[in-house]
Amino acid sequence: MSKYIAPSILAADFANLQRDVEMINNSEADWFHIDVMDGVFVPNISFGMPVISAIKKHATKTMDVHLMIVNPDRYIEDFKNVGADILTVHYEACTHLHRTVQAIKAAGMKAGVSLNPHTPIAVLEDIIKDLDVVLIMSVNPGFGGQSFIENTYKKVQQLKALIEYSEADTLIEVDGGVTDQNIEKLLEAGVDAFVAGSFVFKSENPTETISNLKNLVSI
Repeated sequence: MSKYIAPSILAADFANLQRDVEMINNSEADWFHIDVMDGVFVPNISFGMPVISAIKKHATKTMDVHLMIVNPDRYIEDFKNVGADILTVHYEACTHLHRTVQAIKAAGMKAGVSLNPHTPIAVLEDIIKDLDVVLIMSVNPGFGGQSFIENTYKKVQQLKALIEYSEADTLIEVDGGVTDQNIEKLLEAGVDAFVAGSFVFKSENPTETISNLKNLVSI
């Protein structure tokens, strides 16, 4: 099964966004990971439709949009219209999660659900076969550059066991604190897609950093 490297646009240089988008296009990265924050579900505010639309004009790879917002149902069609290929909502933000997931699929996108560090895997038992992606937060959502939470490995293993037991085709994605120091252990635990923000964009050579991460998960 393919493994995916997803640089997080949240860590890009917003004054040179087209340059950074082109860098990802020309790199070995697989997805653009785009964090949308509303200042309510998480403390920070990131960006909305106009910025995502601008990224889409230049992006040549999968747009992996992660909503850290309340009431995500209100915006499903809007995110489809600005170019999202994968739309991930937070379990903690959805009162009727199954309905939200079905609405994402009906709009023509792949559906993902994200879990905060304190949320157990068991909450997904009844919906896992409906999900294309589960995004495990390995930091508390809302800020870039945080340290990786070690309990993530155990959660990934538990999620992998649930996916296999349920005979689901769900991909496991991890977001937060991913580096060349922990990516192989995450791969071993069962991760399919790796979000890397600060580690990529604050490196001296982001293209080379992406290539190195891709090599570490290409087995």
